[in-house]
Amino acid sequence: MEVNHINNDSQSKAKYNSPIPSPSHPKQYRAIGLIYGKYQPSPEKLTRGVILTEEGPIIDAVLLGRIIAFIKNHLDLNKEHLWVVYPHLKQENNQFHAQIVGVWQAENSNQNSEESLNLKEEFPLKHGYFSVRGEVIFYSKEEAKVIVRIIQSPRKKSTQANFLKLQLTGILPHNSLGHFFDFDVFLKDNNLVIEKAHDLGLLLKNHKVKKRKY
Repeated sequence: MEVNHINNDSQSKAKYNSPIPSPSHPKQYRAIGLIYGKYQPSPEKLTRGVILTEEGPIIDAVLLGRIIAFIKNHLDLNKEHLWVVYPHLKQENNQFHAQIVGVWQAENSNQNSEESLNLKEEFPLKHGYFSVRGEVIFYSKEEAKVIVRIIQSPRKKSTQANFLKLQLTGILPHNSLGHFFDFDVFLKDNNLVIEKAHDLGLLLKNHKVKKRKY
């Protein structure tokens, strides 16, 4: 997965001119997307709350990493923002859950303010868009159900890579199992619905991973 931490540092502005950069290599795993709305922290804790969207759904969310300090020092939570998030589905109820890792602002892009504020009107940089890249490990045409495994590279060489499973909704070719796909996905109600699917070929089994716990 990729993380875009957006801040006021000039180096970060030069490096990240898009909320979701192009993959660094053809078979780079990731699950990252955009939610436009107002983050409302819980009364007890800043790092846990919900995102209120124009469309109506209230999305459970948590803050991760350096975005916490950035929100405390620089961001007006009374305004709507384009949040960069990791998508998850809670195991107990299959509800969509967002992990916020960044926020996209006009001053961090190469566009003018008016264009940046209209990002949610464009494809793929708009509310509800997700880039999902990984291995298809389950597919049911009858249920239109696709499960993708996404591997996260270990931070230390001595540790195993973690992985997560993400359920998508859509139709794929019958021989998709074990293949690496690049998906364009949109959040519709509580479902991650496949808009486009690009098959990048059969994935060789040469890695050891362990399931990530949430």
